[in-house]
Amino acid sequence: MTPLADSQLLAALNWRYATKKFDPARKIPAATWTTLEQALVLAPSSFGLQPWKFLVVDSPAVRQKLVAASWGQTQPAEASHLVVFAVHKDLGAADVAHFVQRIAEVRGVTVESLTPYHNIMAQSLAGAKAGGTLDAWQSRQVYIALGQFMAAAALLGIDTCPMEGLIPAQYDELLGLVGTPYSTLCACPAGYRSSDDKYATMPKVRFPVAEVIQHI
Repeated sequence: MTPLADSQLLAALNWRYATKKFDPARKIPAATWTTLEQALVLAPSSFGLQPWKFLVVDSPAVRQKLVAASWGQTQPAEASHLVVFAVHKDLGAADVAHFVQRIAEVRGVTVESLTPYHNIMAQSLAGAKAGGTLDAWQSRQVYIALGQFMAAAALLGIDTCPMEGLIPAQYDELLGLVGTPYSTLCACPAGYRSSDDKYATMPKVRFPVAEVIQHI
């Protein structure tokens, strides 16, 4: 792999902003979208458990309904693509066993050889559940995937807009998540900025490096 130049990375991150208005006529090429889906699949998570589902909403009718469930924000309908990030709630023994089986399959080892790792994961999840922090812990993993998706999109010249300004219960109902182990956390429209989105040219407002980074 050839690393990006430092200047290329910073240029992409400076170019990125939370796009308020997308150009509905411009669509992300299929190959590029496939790459972004792989960026989601490759996102890191605690223990590698991947406590998530990423719903790519293709239906224009559903996306239009999601506008109302997003406090009237139009990005879900106007963007080329829309990803809804859902967390797997109440992870337990069956989920650990499923992941261990996948490790054995991918790495060509026996399930039995993974027993120590299985036990560590199971104990950690049980402890978090007993302490009432399990779903919050797993939700934080989903936000790691959101960050990776946005950074990957910026490097590919694709605009995004992370959205927590939505009504999760309405999203769950519209997307068929009610009664499943998954629940909506946030959404991220992706596509191309409109030429008249005034926010595209506004300077980023960030605190100085010395105020937010401390070397100890």
